[in-house]
Amino acid sequence: MSLKPLEHDRKYGELDQVLRAYLGQTADDTPEHRSAALDAYLRHTWHTRPWAIPIAEQQLRAYAENPPGRLRLRLGEFYPVPDVGLEDDAIQDWLRALADHLKQSVESGDVPPPGVPQTHWEWHARFPETGQFLSGWYSQDMPEEFEDHDAALADYTDGTDPALVARLAGELQELLALPLDEGDYALAVAELGMEVDPPAPYSPSGWLVLVTERLSASRR
Repeated sequence: MSLKPLEHDRKYGELDQVLRAYLGQTADDTPEHRSAALDAYLRHTWHTRPWAIPIAEQQLRAYAENPPGRLRLRLGEFYPVPDVGLEDDAIQDWLRALADHLKQSVESGDVPPPGVPQTHWEWHARFPETGQFLSGWYSQDMPEEFEDHDAALADYTDGTDPALVARLAGELQELLALPLDEGDYALAVAELGMEVDPPAPYSPSGWLVLVTERLSASRR
């Protein structure tokens, strides 16, 4: 039988967050070098949940030192490490290197400075409601589900809890405050799940400004 959710979170919850940060990224960490994926995890987590980093260090080290044996594999009672492009016999040393980097970051205060998200995971970790909004209402199916962009936005605001609407407005204001050019904004909305172009004549950033204004008006 597979792990129950509570047992999974106690043993592997933060380890899972670290390894999810590597999806689509290169696991090229060495004892002397942190990967872009680990930097992204640290940059976001230091500024949102700093207490979670020592938990991640402990869970990574425990998994590296005690990988699942044959019985746990047969029963399914283990955390399956996602494919990060490494050979099986290299995984344990890699996990130990990650744990060492996290420990060093905590003990020395080596914190990546705030900045523009650099990975798919970091975009969604930093702007979770924006990701829900863009991927849920502005996917490639939008033209079949809604008359236009405004209709999709109205559907979101009418059917979403006001607290989440306020959270989206705040995230969009933070997104618009980043030092991005128009090409960067096009990349950002694509990373966050938008699969249709903004309505004419708006650029991606111009449309985000319009959405932010309409969200603020809907809360009055």
